[in-house]
Amino acid sequence: MAESYKILVVDDEPDLEPLMLQRMRRHIRAGRYNFVFAHNGVEALEVLHQDDEIDMVVSDINMPQMDGLTLLEQIPKVDPNIRSIIISAYGDMKNIRTAMNRGAFDFVTKPLDFNDLRITIDRTLVHLTEWREALASRDQLVALQNELNVASGMQQSILPTVFPRGNDFKSFASMEPARNVGGDFYDFMSLEGGRVGLAIADVSDKGVPAALFMMSSRTLLKGAAIGYEAPGDTLREVNNLLCDDNEALMFVTLFYAVYDPTTGNLSFANGGHNSPVVVHADGTSTVLPMTEGIALGVMPGFEFSQSSITLNPGDTLVLYTDGVTEAMNETGEEYGMDRLIEVLSSASSREAEEVSKVIFESIREFAGEAPQSDDITCLTLHRSEVDA
Repeated sequence: MAESYKILVVDDEPDLEPLMLQRMRRHIRAGRYNFVFAHNGVEALEVLHQDDEIDMVVSDINMPQMDGLTLLEQIPKVDPNIRSIIISAYGDMKNIRTAMNRGAFDFVTKPLDFNDLRITIDRTLVHLTEWREALASRDQLVALQNELNVASGMQQSILPTVFPRGNDFKSFASMEPARNVGGDFYDFMSLEGGRVGLAIADVSDKGVPAALFMMSSRTLLKGAAIGYEAPGDTLREVNNLLCDDNEALMFVTLFYAVYDPTTGNLSFANGGHNSPVVVHADGTSTVLPMTEGIALGVMPGFEFSQSSITLNPGDTLVLYTDGVTEAMNETGEEYGMDRLIEVLSSASSREAEEVSKVIFESIREFAGEAPQSDDITCLTLHRSEVDA
C-alpha cells in the first residue's frame, strides 16, 4: 500500500480548494494525498501548530495578513522537516529566488498546470522520503555508536594496567581496539607459590554482546584459575560453565598459561587460540605447539590437553590475537605469521614492553591508511638474563 501524505494548501483564492480536490481526486481516493486548506499565512501556522502530521506545504506568495514568503520563514520553527512548494506568478523570478533562499524545495507558476503540480508534489515527496530515511539511518548510527562506546568502556574497564614483575622477569600487555569493538582481553593472576597466571583471549562477535561475554569469560577464568592448578583443568572448567548458559552461541578462543619465576617453567593449554611465540636471546624464535584444544563455549565436557616449556634467561614469551596476524594493508594483504616472526627476530631489545611496542609499530607501518578491522592485542613476558 502506498504511503499517505498530508498536504497543506495555502491560498486566498476561494475557488482553489474545490478545484484542487476535483483535479487530485484520483490520488485522494487512492489514499496517497490528504489535503487540508488555509487562506493565508496566519491560518496556515495555526494549522501547522495543531496538526503535526503535515508533510508538505503548497503556498501562494501573495496573500493578506501573512504572505507566502513570510510563511516560509516560520515553517522551520514549527517543523524543519516539512517540505514546501511555492506558487508564484509566471516570470516573477525575484520572489521565486527569495522563496528558494528561504527554504522552498520547488515552485510552480500561475496559471496552475495541475499535471505539473502533481509531478512537482511527487518529486518533493520522494525527496522527503529519502530525507526521513537518512535521518533514521543517522539515528541508527548514533545508537550504534553509543552501543560501541558502552562496549569499549566495558572492554577497557577489565584490562589490567599494572603488570606482574619480579627479580628476574617483567610482563606487559596492550590492546588497540578497533571501531567495531570486539572481545579481545588479556589478564594476569597471582597464584600460590609466587606463580603467575597469564591469559589472552578473543571473543566471537562484536559490540555489547561480545563485551558482556568477554567479561563473563574473564570472571570465570579468574575463578577457575584459583581452583585448579593445571591449565588444562582450568580451561575445562571455564568451557563447561560457558556452555551451561550460552543461548547466543558465542565462543572465545583462549590461551592460558602458568609461569613459575623460580624455575622458568611455563605450563599452558590452548583453547583454539593463536600459537604464542618465544623469542630467544640469540634472536631466533620458537612457535609453541598447539595442545589440541577447541574454542570455549562450543562443546561441554571437552578435555583440554596441556604442555610445558622452560623459559630460559633472555627469552621473551609473546601472546597475541588474530588482530595482529590478520591486520591488512591498503591492498588487502595480511600481516601474517612470517612477518611477525621476522619482526620479533630483528627486535633490538627483548624487554617485555619494548617487544610489544615493536609489534604495534610494525603493524601500523604495514597497515598504512587501511582501517583497523579487529582489536590488536599483545601480552609479553620476558625472563631477564641477569637480576633486574
